[in-house]
Amino acid sequence: MSLIRPLRSLLLAATAACAVAGLTAAPAAAAPRPTGAIGLDPQTLAAVAKSLITPDAAPEGANDWDCKPSAEHPRPVVLVHGTWANALNTWSSLSPKLKKAGYCVYTVNFGAPAGSVIKASGPVPESAKEIAAFVDKVLARTGADKVDMVGHSQGGGLLPRWYLKFEGGAQKVNHLVGVAPSNHGTDMSSLLNLGESLNLMGIVGKFAGQAAIDQTRGSEVTRKLDDGGDTVHGVTYTTIVTTNDRVVTPYANQYLTAGAGAKVTNHTIQDHCPSSWVGHAGMTLHPAAAQLVLSALDPNDKGKPECGISLPF
Repeated sequence: MSLIRPLRSLLLAATAACAVAGLTAAPAAAAPRPTGAIGLDPQTLAAVAKSLITPDAAPEGANDWDCKPSAEHPRPVVLVHGTWANALNTWSSLSPKLKKAGYCVYTVNFGAPAGSVIKASGPVPESAKEIAAFVDKVLARTGADKVDMVGHSQGGGLLPRWYLKFEGGAQKVNHLVGVAPSNHGTDMSSLLNLGESLNLMGIVGKFAGQAAIDQTRGSEVTRKLDDGGDTVHGVTYTTIVTTNDRVVTPYANQYLTAGAGAKVTNHTIQDHCPSSWVGHAGMTLHPAAAQLVLSALDPNDKGKPECGISLPF
């Protein structure tokens, strides 16, 4: 549940403006992109800034409806953004990487009216219906039998789990990769306890949207999802988690336990990058998280996660 993403977007937009200004005064030959960077290159920064102006746009590499999956990568990849975010500011770094690796990549904005910068704020079960319709469209256009799904926060946790369990997704998804996923809800660094004690949850829902309430610890949505276990039969799951998450807390709530007929792999960024400061929102830009996504989607991809620069958001 990307509760700090609007602040991040504003920060990155300001940084993007500085970057663009710097580029206009730079020599014609652009400096090479540093390896292992967190994703804050000029192209990504410009995309994040653009997402505030054109929030319904797709990121580079996504939504080529003429793309046909290859024998090497037979399943299209559907990217699902998180709460208060949109597809462009979430996937501006990962989407072109997946496209370059040979995947057909698709993403959709959901959970808010067209034109809204802040999306994915509607009820999780209703958003799951939107995702179900989009996956059906992807399958029809590509001719694939199943998709792989990569999501951040709500988009990697409660939302796809609801789709898999209650909207027929178990027959249409091969692998769910959750980046900082809100799998078992959050106490928002214990702010939930304060909100409940002061009877403020109704106010939170009014201003933050029903998705925020649905993702709190012990909500009706989390109870229904957790009843009967974390997984559904026939689906592979991967979680990619940072111990510095201050949004989906405690961070261990993001891990999954495999039930019958399912496989789960839980990754922690600090197992690969012990000194990483990366937080909840920064996970979609982190090079180690990106490599873990690529390796999850293709077991033949043996790339080593690069730690790069970690920003604490």
